[in-house]
Amino acid sequence: MLYLFLYSLKAKSEHLGFLNVLRYIPFRVILSILTAMVMSFTLGPWFINRLRSRQIGQVVRDDGPQSHLSKRGTPTMGGSLILFTLVVPTLLWANPHNAYVALTLLVTVCYGGIGFLDDYLKLKKLNSAGLAGRYKLIGQFAVAALVVGYLFYGKGPFLPTEWLDHRQSLALPFAAFTKHHFVLPVALYLVFGMFVVVGTSNAVNLTDGLDGLAIGPVIISAGTYLIFAYVTGATFGGFDLSRYLDLPPLGPSTGELAVLCGAMIGSGVGFLWYNTYPASVFMGDVGALALGGTLGMLALVTKNELLSVLLGGIFFVEIMSVIIQRTWFWVTKRRYGTGRRIFLMAPIHHHFEKVGWAEPKIIVRFWIISIMLALISLSNLKLR
Repeated sequence: MLYLFLYSLKAKSEHLGFLNVLRYIPFRVILSILTAMVMSFTLGPWFINRLRSRQIGQVVRDDGPQSHLSKRGTPTMGGSLILFTLVVPTLLWANPHNAYVALTLLVTVCYGGIGFLDDYLKLKKLNSAGLAGRYKLIGQFAVAALVVGYLFYGKGPFLPTEWLDHRQSLALPFAAFTKHHFVLPVALYLVFGMFVVVGTSNAVNLTDGLDGLAIGPVIISAGTYLIFAYVTGATFGGFDLSRYLDLPPLGPSTGELAVLCGAMIGSGVGFLWYNTYPASVFMGDVGALALGGTLGMLALVTKNELLSVLLGGIFFVEIMSVIIQRTWFWVTKRRYGTGRRIFLMAPIHHHFEKVGWAEPKIIVRFWIISIMLALISLSNLKLR
């Protein structure tokens, strides 16, 4: 909104011509990153002290790793700060009338609300149960159905023409879009898109089990999507970069998502300042569900749904470790009468804790893997 206001002033005075720089997405990306970081560093200490004074502390599972008992009482729901420092810079420096930005922010805020309710119930009940899993999933799928349904059934003028032309196309990683892509029935793509958003949201939530473990890969993924969004929407003197690279031609509107990704990076870095080991605050479900839902939407609207499995490999492995563990336990219990486990504990980062890895070692190694996966994913821009 501030961007649109300032840019409109340019035409009213010849002395304000310097505001023309706001036309350029890279400049506004920098502004969104810096704004989010400054807000985080400024509000962070006050916010954490407020959480501590209100005794909004982490509830730790009794059956979890014993080393986590020392984390009991650490301020949680820090994701509220992430939400604020993500949404405000996006509204300031991105075009809020852009369909991609508006719909992605809607998922961010709604999923943050679901996570907030879950965290609130955990604190009220003084246990780690919170909102029942089925109700959480119902809320997540309801929001995803609304937003993804509009993306795949809605019409212009709010939705870009380029999106309407290609919304049923499923891009294949490391393959030229014009030669290799699937066109799915709208109903099938709707269900698939919902699972991308909901699955990514819950995968990030499951990853958020160690200090800084989730926010690191979130920042790395957001940076990668920033590049994808900008390249997909970039034109230089009529030269369409997405067509040159044979990416899904989603139009220049996609570029505005880079500003949102910038805000996500800035808010993530600002939060990591307080969440790094040993953490002064935890993001809670209010942050994890919101950030995961945002990444899911970014994958969907940039047509990187399949590539997101590689890019978010850490999240994928975390959620699959839980699914495999529970499935194997259920199967063996029915067959042998006693459930058996593949991992010492799930999600898989707890398995490594049980093996004897120190928490900082697990965190940094997962970050390194996430960086490697991001670099491989970025090679998709040229290896087609």
